[in-house]
Amino acid sequence: MKTLNIVTAPDPGLLTVCEECDLNDRSLKKLANRMAATMYKNNGCGIAAPQVGILKRLVVIDCNDPEEEPDPIFLVNPEIVALEGDPVEEGEGCLSVPGISVPVTRQPFARVRYFDLDGNECLIESDGLLGRCLQHEIDHLNGITLFEACSPINKVKALHEYQDAIARGARPGEVS
Repeated sequence: MKTLNIVTAPDPGLLTVCEECDLNDRSLKKLANRMAATMYKNNGCGIAAPQVGILKRLVVIDCNDPEEEPDPIFLVNPEIVALEGDPVEEGEGCLSVPGISVPVTRQPFARVRYFDLDGNECLIESDGLLGRCLQHEIDHLNGITLFEACSPINKVKALHEYQDAIARGARPGEVS
């Protein structure tokens, strides 16, 4: 499967609120599969369409162990319907912000409504890595990168670290 190019910060498309997908769009499955191939090639556990330059509300996530058989979840027009629990700060990496990890505070549990690639309405809920990944990828659909998701003080630090990482030649999939 042919992969796509990953868009990296400061590309303005990463700060754009994405359009809803047309559930009858036959090209969605091909795009979703190419996004999954791109995510796996770059050792990611999630990727959103704006990260490959497509400003549509489409996400692919697979938080399983990379040694296991791939089992991607395709989320079309996902929407967070509930976040629960006391906020937790953890380092997050991002394919579009290579070479660094940024401390981001998120609630640990997420419930998300979405459509699958066949147009069926679905609900997914999780905590842990999947709960965090759901929030991170949906942030991308709303024009929010790691730099907007973290605290102002962490943003300043992260921007400096990112400039250093890019100068060192950091590539998507690399995290500090």
